[in-house]
Amino acid sequence: MAHRAVDGRRFLLDGSLDLSAPFTSVADVTISGRLHEFTAGSIGLADDVARALGVDTFDEELTYQGGALLTARTRPYDRQIQLTEDRLVAVWRGRRHCFFTEMYGSSTTDLLGVLRTLRVEEHDDGLTLHPTSKVGAEFVAPATVLKEVPGLGLLEMAPLTKQRAGQLPSWRGLQTQAGELFRDVLPDGKPYFVLATADTWLSLVPFADTDVAEVPALVNRLRVQTAG
Repeated sequence: MAHRAVDGRRFLLDGSLDLSAPFTSVADVTISGRLHEFTAGSIGLADDVARALGVDTFDEELTYQGGALLTARTRPYDRQIQLTEDRLVAVWRGRRHCFFTEMYGSSTTDLLGVLRTLRVEEHDDGLTLHPTSKVGAEFVAPATVLKEVPGLGLLEMAPLTKQRAGQLPSWRGLQTQAGELFRDVLPDGKPYFVLATADTWLSLVPFADTDVAEVPALVNRLRVQTAG
């Protein structure tokens, strides 16, 4: 099974686990010195997220780069800073995939100015964005791919860069057929795992009903590889 990240890298998954769940990919892009986050996934993802942000219907719909660009404005109240935010929610829908992003205190014209620095391509295994470096747009870091695996947990995958390798625990991990598996704990005391393969960094947060003692055996049935 292949999952294409926003930056074009492909993650190849195989093994005797249920890998049928959809995936999402997240990337940060700097455009003219400002940071923007983009999340891509299957066609229904953006609508689900929009509803979670309080968007029932979209205000505008434009034809854009082979798909439909929809926008809506929300003004939620942030209790922490005690201010009302002016948030523009934007969704791009293609044939099978979509992406969404948010901007604050911005107009549709501002949004289009940001999106013009990105070329959208839709593939069978995911959606990619291509920043135009000559206008000051570039990825901050390699995009990540997130995927739920029933019975195991939430996986987050990224290429095994030098920076990621340097963040691996100092102790020796458990050798599995998938790679070297490390166990650690989150700030709230819950366990999580990191898997390092030859070319992929993967974090795993077990589900509440996952038998943590079985995680190494389950991971041993998984194969993950970065391509492209």
